[in-house]
Amino acid sequence: MKLGFIGTGALTSAVVSGLKSHTDNSVPVLLSPRNQEIADDLASRYADVRVATDNQAVLDACDTIMVAVRPQVAREILSALRFRPDHHVVSLIATLSREDIAGLASPAARVTKALPMPMIARRQGATLIYPSDPDMADFFGRLGKVIATDDADEFNALSVVTATFAAYFKYLDTVYGWLKDHGVADAKANDYIATIYKALAHAPDATSDPGFMHLAEEYATRGGINEQVLRELTARGMFDAFAESLGSVHLRILASQS
Repeated sequence: MKLGFIGTGALTSAVVSGLKSHTDNSVPVLLSPRNQEIADDLASRYADVRVATDNQAVLDACDTIMVAVRPQVAREILSALRFRPDHHVVSLIATLSREDIAGLASPAARVTKALPMPMIARRQGATLIYPSDPDMADFFGRLGKVIATDDADEFNALSVVTATFAAYFKYLDTVYGWLKDHGVADAKANDYIATIYKALAHAPDATSDPGFMHLAEEYATRGGINEQVLRELTARGMFDAFAESLGSVHLRILASQS
């Protein structure tokens, strides 16, 4: 594989950093000069990462092309490039459909959508792939877990999960702020919250139940303080509102692909 990137932002940096931290890191990488600072930084850190003169030079030198530009400029950038039939185009743009990318990357016949997350830089998390592709499963499998699907609707639904990260950290920050307001030192509050929730994140690994409500019930001892918070938040419609937000994001993703 000769791997090239069109667009060199935070996500490209995360993929390259994760790849080059793996023992099997022999894949050469060619970056577009878009965002020169990030491109130059990656090239300075890794001997087999280079910066091309322009986007077309990336296509001319590589067989696997990862597209990681902003959706607002994707059509303008890709329509100006000359793809080859043997190119494997991998779109990292969540809000553009595979069909849109395939049309822009014609005559490249092999087009995959992938949705890695920034934590891939530490080879953590999961990457969504549509449709299933053994080469991309192997590539992203070096960087974390791979969830592949051959159903575009399922891919779009799974993509909604990525919209919940900021709300998760706001939830933690609410707990953190409450502790600070009650006299707990910053570092101690941060350390306790981070350690506790890191441990909770591993709870699903110890069960074969595909859902999560059984874990909520396990922690919500009858008459206990976990049950109280769960009951009060449920009564105030917090989880219903959250589900409505997920639905809104889903509609936004579908609308951007129509």
